[in-house]
Amino acid sequence: MTTISELLIETLAEAGVQRIWGLTGDSLNAVNAAQAKDGRIAFMHVRHEEAAAFAAGAEAAATGRLAVCAGSCGPGNLHLINGLYDCQRNHVPVLAIAAQIPSSEIGLGYFQETHPTELFRECSHFCELVTNPKQMPEVLHRAIRTAIARKGVAVIVLPGDVSMLEIEGAAPAFAPPIPARKLPDEAALAQAAAILNLSERVTILAGAGTAGAHDAVVALADRLAAPVVHAYRGKEHVEWDNPFDVGMTGLIGFSSGYHALMDCDVLLMLGTDFPYRNFYPRGAKIIQVDVDPSALGRRAVLDLAVEADAGAFASALAAKVPDGRDRRFLDAALAHYRKAREGLDDLATPRGEGKPLHPQYVARRVSEIASDDAVFTADVGTPSVWAARYLQMNGRRRLIGSFNHGSMANALPQALGAQAAFPDRQVVSLSGDGGLAMLMGELLTAVQSRLPVKVVVFNNGSLGFVEMEQKAAGYLPTYVDLQNPDFAAMAETIGLRGIRVTDSSALDGALRDAFAHDGPALVDVVTARQELSLPPKIQAEQAKGFSLYALRAIMTGRGDEIVELAETNLFR
Repeated sequence: MTTISELLIETLAEAGVQRIWGLTGDSLNAVNAAQAKDGRIAFMHVRHEEAAAFAAGAEAAATGRLAVCAGSCGPGNLHLINGLYDCQRNHVPVLAIAAQIPSSEIGLGYFQETHPTELFRECSHFCELVTNPKQMPEVLHRAIRTAIARKGVAVIVLPGDVSMLEIEGAAPAFAPPIPARKLPDEAALAQAAAILNLSERVTILAGAGTAGAHDAVVALADRLAAPVVHAYRGKEHVEWDNPFDVGMTGLIGFSSGYHALMDCDVLLMLGTDFPYRNFYPRGAKIIQVDVDPSALGRRAVLDLAVEADAGAFASALAAKVPDGRDRRFLDAALAHYRKAREGLDDLATPRGEGKPLHPQYVARRVSEIASDDAVFTADVGTPSVWAARYLQMNGRRRLIGSFNHGSMANALPQALGAQAAFPDRQVVSLSGDGGLAMLMGELLTAVQSRLPVKVVVFNNGSLGFVEMEQKAAGYLPTYVDLQNPDFAAMAETIGLRGIRVTDSSALDGALRDAFAHDGPALVDVVTARQELSLPPKIQAEQAKGFSLYALRAIMTGRGDEIVELAETNLFR
């Protein structure tokens, strides 16, 4: 006879799952025993369940395959929820095993009782409680197929006592779902072509839905004479080897991407759900193409909504666009991009001896020194800004972050997930000091699991992006100070290679040393706290707010902040 736990592990192994990320507990004992007995799946023991979900999500993002995380009953699986929200919003296939209290105690206020079927409903496509062996394997098969086919989270809630029950009869083999490709309708193509062929200024906004469609998007941009603005999750797919790319827009973008959107008369959105309404053009026609019909028109009023694979649509549409389009709009956008790019590169310079480093310079040198197939993860906040602006993609590199959920502390556990999936590739976490400190225990996971991740810490002693937001709103920085340890010394103590950088001249050597180290390594870079990360367009409210901050700083005796701000950003 086979127990539910044994069936669970056997089915996951047959589905190609190689590891389960989690933190064990008594309600998971039967599952862990079955996993150890089977031997085909590794249990990746993290220090916090939130990290398990982040790591599983990064593994799924890096491989495109189902990844699994697990948490014990009550607080254990509750800790998964933030990372699972990230997985769901990043559209990656993840199965979560949420262990539950004994089935006979559910509803009676038992120790550690929660109701996972309610808690996880919002961050999953599938969430079911197993109470009887006759539910298996059908519930398990449905969960796996849903996670894979819908590219999101599925949750199985499994009481500890139920996980030990035996299943009658032979278990049917798991048949994985074959993903469908939503091909564009001819009528939709004709309507899009009619709109585009009558326009003079077309801009393409490309997102993660263009994965695998780089050449089709570039070819379409050429036919349309259209600049390509990439959303953050589209960066790794369309930015590289693209003569029509003009960068990003949005809060962490820059001016060329902003104006390419705002000045167009038709915006063609390919596989993106770019969230910031203020950065959409006013008065332009908008065509959106996405495999997810619920994403169509979610951010802006559309003139044409097309449910289709973005790459297939781009490929088919190019044939319907005649040659000889006017390229003046494209040429102007590209000239603007070159100027904006030069301005950004001018900021990525070393500083004088003993001065905290410009974070732009750190990100640029990380990009230039890292391997050609490196996987980068970036913390939310200023590390995401520098990654967006200075990491160079090439079709082989990957970039993973909490780009839709926007959670702190994502980069380190995501690096663990990517490193486990690709043990022979270089994985670099661009961590903020606040993000690193929040889940700092996962450095121990890197050591214990022998995952040779490279952690570059932007150590500015502040929650930098929050501090900038406060200043832009006219407030004095409040509750953003971070009293940090020497992260490098701490790393050495717990088994990583630790290197501290306080001078620009030492950065290259430190990065090369860390990247070459045969094991996990951490580079603690002291960066300038007052570095500005300007959005592509400064709103009047932001200018007013920043002026108000400066006045308040001077009047409350904090004028040294203004001096440091000027020295960091103006006197380079």
